[in-house]
Amino acid sequence: MTTYEEQTNLTDLSATAEQVRRAVESVIEGKPEVVRLSLTVLLAGGHLLLEDVPGVGKTMLAKALAKSIDCSVQRIQFTPDLLPTDITGVSVYDQQRKEFEFKPGAVFAQIVIGDEINRASPKTQSALLESMEERQVTADGRTYELPRPFMVIATQNPVEMEGTYPLPEAQRDRFMARVSVGYPSAEAELRMLESHGGVSPLASLRPAAHASDVIKLIEAVREVHVSDAVRRYAVDLTAATRGHPELRLGASPRATLHLVRAAKAAAALAGRGFVLPDDIQQLAVPVLAHRLLPSAQAQLNRHTTEQFVTDIVRRTSVPDPYAAQRLRGY
Repeated sequence: MTTYEEQTNLTDLSATAEQVRRAVESVIEGKPEVVRLSLTVLLAGGHLLLEDVPGVGKTMLAKALAKSIDCSVQRIQFTPDLLPTDITGVSVYDQQRKEFEFKPGAVFAQIVIGDEINRASPKTQSALLESMEERQVTADGRTYELPRPFMVIATQNPVEMEGTYPLPEAQRDRFMARVSVGYPSAEAELRMLESHGGVSPLASLRPAAHASDVIKLIEAVREVHVSDAVRRYAVDLTAATRGHPELRLGASPRATLHLVRAAKAAAALAGRGFVLPDDIQQLAVPVLAHRLLPSAQAQLNRHTTEQFVTDIVRRTSVPDPYAAQRLRGY
């Protein structure tokens, strides 16, 4: 049966997440699913990639999510002349002390906003690899821990746009999910004109949670139960991408781990202490699609990785959706 402590944690999580959601939605009009997925990634302890054309609110969403939490925030504007040391930091020689002193870079924050990440060279982009995976930075033979919680929210424009570099496969694989913001509806755009016409709504946005609250919520999400059947379902989905004839690169084991972690967060946000196959299905496209590479023939046929993931989800057999409840006595 569900313990009192587990239920209390879920109740606290839902209440705090609801406050953060309302704060973000006071800035981002008409995109509830995008905001919810962003919160899911935050509570799963992952990193978020926002990809879309310019002007649809990617940076605004990243700023709103960062400002809704009372924590340290750094923004990195990725440009072709940005250097890796601008991100990680550099050792500077102190004339008085006669030794080198490490000056932390912009990555030393709890939430790092990487604006237009694919406008920097792949060499500069790779400066984030260690920090995103291991939550640390190694410089001059020394390792420096990053603060907790640590989340990278990066925005990028589609690769076919001028002045962009494609993200390396290893970089894409470290983002838990990729979200497309999309154009707003006519009604949402009208409300945006009214609310953004004078002062930016970011100016009046106040934090809805503290960094310590987010750490507790991330720990609570890790306790959400995942049955053997649901874990097997996640593995079946990612394994199907590796053997797909129109994909030259399938999902990695890290992708499977991210999929299950995100499903735990989604279940917790729904007030459940267990993961259902529905959670896995709803997150399959945002978690898996950006990691896949289509074959040359698939690109010629204009098939997208999102289509391949959707087809794999449709064809993969689904386990008993209520097995988790029976195992835990819900």
